[in-house]
Amino acid sequence: KDVQKEREPHVYLSKEEVKEKIQSYNSSVTDKLKMTLNANGIYTGFIKVQMELCRPITVQSSQTQGTCAHSNNETAFYLPEGCVNTLHISSTNTVREVIEALLKKFFVADNPAKFALYKRCHKEDQVYTCKLSDREHPLYLRLVAGPRTEMLSFVLREHETGEVMWEAFSIPELQNFLRILDKEENDQLQILKNRYAAYRGKLEEALRGVLKPG
Repeated sequence: KDVQKEREPHVYLSKEEVKEKIQSYNSSVTDKLKMTLNANGIYTGFIKVQMELCRPITVQSSQTQGTCAHSNNETAFYLPEGCVNTLHISSTNTVREVIEALLKKFFVADNPAKFALYKRCHKEDQVYTCKLSDREHPLYLRLVAGPRTEMLSFVLREHETGEVMWEAFSIPELQNFLRILDKEENDQLQILKNRYAAYRGKLEEALRGVLKPG
């Protein structure tokens, strides 16, 4: 169940409460991705983000990072299903900063405004997915929920179709998308033609058997 922009009240924790929660969190961690509380009250830790992208992304090679965007060294492709990335962030990092850091880490040249971060959680034997606002803090949500990803996980998606900021796409990106869609269309058409040819061959063979004299 997708719940768009669902909001939960943010509970402000004291430094002692944060310390206790981090100790409890770390005692339950099984993958060594623990949280650390600094003297200034800011804590750091890890979150895992599952990439659920339906449209192709544009990736810039590391050698050309920082040069003019949309160069010949950029490639548009679909991300494999089930791709999960781990980020080390702090309690001050917002959703928008997490999205930007995630794209930068993997040299994604697309505008961060094209993407949204969602949280997926279990409530009363149901799975809920809701979109997070740009100002929410993912590490705080991770701390409150605990380390179990089946209780809370993060998902990166494109904005819904009605929310797509088409002006954020460049002409080369749109052209790449069209080329990919044309290839997919041709591939599917060829699959249908092959199935039709195979079916026709079997049907003609069966007819020859029925009409065979004697």
